[in-house]
Amino acid sequence: MIRIALVEDDAASRKELQQYLERYAKDAGVKFSITVFTDGEAITRNYTANYDVILMDIVMPGMDGMEAAERIRRVDSEVVIIFITSTPHYAMKGYLVDALDYVLKPVSYYAFSQRIDRAITRMHKRRKAFISVQVRGGMKKIDLSEITYIEVQDHDLMFHLTGEVFAAKGTLSEMEAVLPADRFFRCSKCYLVNLEYVQEVQANDILVGSDLIQVSRARKKPLMDALNDYINEVSK
Repeated sequence: MIRIALVEDDAASRKELQQYLERYAKDAGVKFSITVFTDGEAITRNYTANYDVILMDIVMPGMDGMEAAERIRRVDSEVVIIFITSTPHYAMKGYLVDALDYVLKPVSYYAFSQRIDRAITRMHKRRKAFISVQVRGGMKKIDLSEITYIEVQDHDLMFHLTGEVFAAKGTLSEMEAVLPADRFFRCSKCYLVNLEYVQEVQANDILVGSDLIQVSRARKKPLMDALNDYINEVSK
């Protein structure tokens, strides 16, 4: 399921774009979940990083699409943004918010379908390297390559990244199911580690980055096997 936000103040344009999305989904054999917003304020209010693609009109009353995109980028660096506008002058500023592309009004289905093709291609590339987790006040997208390890602390998960540590909701079992098994290893009931950052094995402890983490006795041999497999794979 591809999650799309459609932000358009004009009712006729909204209807046309929804029809285009339905036509594209049928032609391409994909499924869309479409959420409609009528202005920039509506999508940015309590925004959570829960969309794969945003189709954003630029010229809207109140908060325009460019300002809305700037606010979204402060909390979501990965969502694919495509501007829809009647004036290319506005869309040329899209690089400021890392917009993928823009479509000029009146929108033809051919031009629209080409942009959706590109959006889905970029989305799949990004989706492979990121996960979203629930944090206080919303959602947070994380680059998997920045996770050194995750630990259970009280009733929260503590995500240790290369540049920060933060708390999130969920269980270690849920994270273990989501994260790639050839890269992340559950070394005890309290720790899930990124094998890339395992620096050293010391008896029943491992050095992950600069932190010493305990390995349960039952998980010691499976950990060594997983490390060997990981090293062999990245050495190819």
